[in-house]
Amino acid sequence: MTKDTLAYSEGDIKTLMKPHNDALVISFLLSNIRIKRVLLDPDNSANVIRSKVVEQLGLLDQIILASRVLHGFNMAGEVTKGEISLPVNMSGIVQNTTFHVISGYMKYSALLGRSWIHNMRVVSSTLHQMMKFPTKDRITTIYGEQHKAKEMFVVYQEAPNPIHSTSDESRSVQTLEDDEEDFLAPRTFVAPE
Repeated sequence: MTKDTLAYSEGDIKTLMKPHNDALVISFLLSNIRIKRVLLDPDNSANVIRSKVVEQLGLLDQIILASRVLHGFNMAGEVTKGEISLPVNMSGIVQNTTFHVISGYMKYSALLGRSWIHNMRVVSSTLHQMMKFPTKDRITTIYGEQHKAKEMFVVYQEAPNPIHSTSDESRSVQTLEDDEEDFLAPRTFVAPE
């Protein structure tokens, strides 16, 4: 194989947690701040970032107002607050990226879609939980954060209630607001030198 060949091997999946059917979740640097819980989604045509993340970064004033409707897999529409251009640093390679800013609920901080993936020439593999892309002198490998993906997309199964129970079931149901509160716990930090 030549040095500029992007390839995956069976050895790449030996260290993964099983069972495994996880999305590819990564982190990137943005001006020395690590943005965690970033979903790499080649099926999405847009790059998306939560307005709460932009707010935590102190960049709300940099949003360019441009209202658009983004449609998800269920064709439900989400109106964007605007767009923001951010310098995404992936292992020392910086790509200015335009994100659609949304205030709606997402389990991830940001989503990198096809436009970013194609600009970076990324070849990703959810099976191998990594992505690779060519740089000037080498192939760079970014490993997925499988434990974060499992946390983000976990499906909880509640214990069955006895038939004779008269308890109020609404107390045991986790609401969107509960999950939102947990998600918005501080998740950024200044990267070490």
